[in-house]
Amino acid sequence: MLSDMVGSGERDVHVVRVRDREFIVVGTAHVSRESAELVRRVIDEERPDGVCIELDAGRYDVLSQPQRFEALDLRQVIRTRQLSTLALNLVLASYQRSLGLKLGVKPGTELLEAAQAAEEREIPVHLCDRDVRITLRRAWRALGFWSKAKLMVSLLGGLFENQEISEEDLQELREADVLSRLLAELGKAFPGLKTVLIDERDAYLAERIRRSPGDRLVAVVGAGHVDGIRRQLETGATPELEPLEQVSAASSGWRLVGWGIPALIVAGLVTIGLQQGLAAATENLTFWILANGLPSALGAVLALAHPATVASAFVAAPITSLTPVIGAGYVTAFVQSYLRPPLVRELSSALDDLGSIRALWRNRLLRILLVFILTTLGSLIGTWVGAAKIFTTLFTG
Repeated sequence: MLSDMVGSGERDVHVVRVRDREFIVVGTAHVSRESAELVRRVIDEERPDGVCIELDAGRYDVLSQPQRFEALDLRQVIRTRQLSTLALNLVLASYQRSLGLKLGVKPGTELLEAAQAAEEREIPVHLCDRDVRITLRRAWRALGFWSKAKLMVSLLGGLFENQEISEEDLQELREADVLSRLLAELGKAFPGLKTVLIDERDAYLAERIRRSPGDRLVAVVGAGHVDGIRRQLETGATPELEPLEQVSAASSGWRLVGWGIPALIVAGLVTIGLQQGLAAATENLTFWILANGLPSALGAVLALAHPATVASAFVAAPITSLTPVIGAGYVTAFVQSYLRPPLVRELSSALDDLGSIRALWRNRLLRILLVFILTTLGSLIGTWVGAAKIFTTLFTG
């Protein structure tokens, strides 16, 4: 039984007793065969009233039915402006999967093992994690522009590193929750990420576990969450889940900035026309179009986009730069997805291809993400260059 297991040095199994309930928290490494075996052993021996797992419904479906990713509705992702979230999710998943391949085990094996062991014994399974889309969107919102850029560069750079891992490193990875380790490192550089990805999820997981029915529950979570979950359960903290399940809209200040800058640019062009004549206004308007259109189109070219996508980048960037409603990247990504939709096999191989520079351009899904990123960057550069020209003319002309 559990007392024997803990007494024999099973340091990844923790017991929390609250009043007349018992929570058996099993800390795992998401790419560890040993963790998968431990989870099944605990469930076999303890026969709890329920098994709580660090998964949401979406991630559970992806792990248990890998082919579901092949049904990804990319155009819906673009329409709902979630390409940046998809990109971040792919990068994190690719990082974890690359470590899993080196360790010889599929990421998330121990979570699936927990669900299967429970189902075999007709024990209820409770998916207790927050929807990963909400987590990633809250994390993305927590970062400023430059932090977002720095994060993506750091993650992408790590994908293409092919460092040899020693036997000592492998053993350390087998004994650690790899994803939590990555997120902890990111948390040092990006405090906002740690709050959303670790602290909030600790509180959310603990509360969902507490709300699960049964007097004796086994909770299978990444090792990095164990201490936080234990504290939440032991102290009796009961956070409200609803605020943690919401993605806050942009503040009124940011909305004002989003509309204020385009308004100032348009007002600047009108003022130039009134003060310096139609020719000066036309010259600055032409510069604005070229300053926005050319860098954005160049970004599409660098992504090896369809010629029509390149043309749409040139046309869309000067217009979308004057509205915060939609960016040039979403327009060009939608055009590219319509003209060159990803093949089923490319959706399936996206995580593998993300670690190869050559495959990054060959895979149509990843090329759409490149189109989105590079045309957005080009449009951003053009906005600052074009605005600088207009305001220089306005105040010195």
